[in-house]
Parts: sequence; C-alpha cells; structure tokens
Amino acid sequence: MNNDQPEPEPLGEWLARREARRESSRGRLRAVPLTSGPHRGAHVDPAAPRAIQRWDGDSWVPVTVAANLAETKKLIYPAPPPTAAPAPSWDRPALGPGTGRHRRTAPRDGAS
Repeated sequence: MNNDQPEPEPLGEWLARREARRESSRGRLRAVPLTSGPHRGAHVDPAAPRAIQRWDGDSWVPVTVAANLAETKKLIYPAPPPTAAPAPSWDRPALGPGTGRHRRTAPRDGAS
C-alpha cells in the first residue's frame, strides 16, 4: 500500500459531516427570474418578477412570487432586528496643548 495516500475517512464520519452540511443549508431561499432566456445577474432586469424557492434538503420548493427585485430583496434578506441600545463610546483623554498633527494626549492625574 502506498504511504502517500491519506487514511480513508470512515463512512460514518463522512455521513455525519454530510448531514450536518445539508441541515445547515435547509431553509435557504433563492430567487429565480421568471423571464425567458438565460438567467443573468439580478441587476439586469430589476422589474422582472421572480419565483422565491426554499431548499428543503433535497430540492428547491416554490414558496411565492415577488413582483420585482426590491420586493425579492425584502423577502430573501429581511432587516435585522433593532438593537436595544448602542454601545457606550470610549472616553478619550483630551489632547495636549498645541496645534500640531501629532500631538500627544495630556497626562492623566499626574501620571508621567
């Protein structure tokens, strides 16, 4: 046996990895333009209707139809929930005297 070949992965480990990957993509949405011809970038015909499909683990299942690109983006990329409060800002020390571009900050409470 050639020692350059890596040890084959056990079938059980491969199956577990495959199922985890398939499960993570389940529920993913995609948009397919309802136009004739090849499907090109979404920006090519923003007024065209689009079929919204969801991945169920085995195939793409039709969910709904969106009237245009703006409506499609609202369905596929919903707005994130608002945050409770912004993070507190950092209280920077005041700059020392002078107008130079590379001024040092003023020392704190007698520290050198």
